[in-house]
Amino acid sequence: MSTAKYAFISAYLKGEEPKVVNSDHIDGMLKASAIQDALEIIRETDIGSYFEGLTIKTFNDLDEYLWEYFVQCVNYVESFKFSPGDVLKVSRSYMVKYDVLNIKAALQSISTGKKGRMIPAGIIRNNGLLDELCAAVNVSDVIELLIKCKLGGYVPALKEYEVDGGVKSKLLVEARLDGEYYKSMLNMARGIKDGSVFSKALGLIIDLTNLQIASRAIIEGIGLDAAECIIPGGYMIADKTIRDILSSNLADMPHRLENTQYRQVAEEILSSYEKTTNITSVEGIIDKHKFRLLKEILSPRTLSPLVMAWYLILKEFEIRNLRMVLKAIADGMPLEEIKDYLVL
Repeated sequence: MSTAKYAFISAYLKGEEPKVVNSDHIDGMLKASAIQDALEIIRETDIGSYFEGLTIKTFNDLDEYLWEYFVQCVNYVESFKFSPGDVLKVSRSYMVKYDVLNIKAALQSISTGKKGRMIPAGIIRNNGLLDELCAAVNVSDVIELLIKCKLGGYVPALKEYEVDGGVKSKLLVEARLDGEYYKSMLNMARGIKDGSVFSKALGLIIDLTNLQIASRAIIEGIGLDAAECIIPGGYMIADKTIRDILSSNLADMPHRLENTQYRQVAEEILSSYEKTTNITSVEGIIDKHKFRLLKEILSPRTLSPLVMAWYLILKEFEIRNLRMVLKAIADGMPLEEIKDYLVL
């Protein structure tokens, strides 16, 4: 029976992959001058058919529909009765990342006094408390809400948070929240089929996240002060290597990683930042390599709960690319300017 269940969910999720917006679609969208023209190009995809008949007046409308679509896809898969329990474990644990992102947004709002947009996904949203999180006026409000939603594991990170607008403080609390999330994911992975493979994938994500933290810390002049922000549980990069990177400069980073598969990542970060002096370029490069490595590890897996992990990642990057392209069109931005930031 277990094999039959995995065969069913694998067949469904693998069947969904050809319906995702691909690089050819994106190339066509980059030539569009209006949102409706761009949506017409993806009309034959799953998300394109979802948009048919919807009224879109602003990018915020569009953004809301994109996330609504993503959550509907996840909920639909989770609703299958003929599906292995490990698939649900992967999905429900993974989706907590949106709670973490919303917690970060709430803390940013508290520190700046400017309300940010929440992502309508995750446990807090499912409990109908996203508006309450958005309206939080202090960290105690956020802590109380997390306890209500049984997300108490994230409370210790918030208790360390100092709302002072300092870069180190922001980096530290975000790293603590991310660290708790990945610890939870690694614990879950130990109890599922093919958990060792998923643990490796998570370790690679942690490595790349730590590289992003280190690059950002070097660029912002924090250096070794960001050492306590490093997330434990990485796959290839030892704590000593990260400390060495933090104590050096961006130009030295490729050398520090010369015996790892991340040297190319470091070289691209250095080249891009020297060319643009834009810190956001670091995130774009990390995302591209994250997608590539996860695709290599997870995409070939079938008859495994990892088909759900890959499906979630694939749909996330689809949403990410669409948001970026459609936002640029809505703002009248030259689309060539965002091409390097897309993950295809």
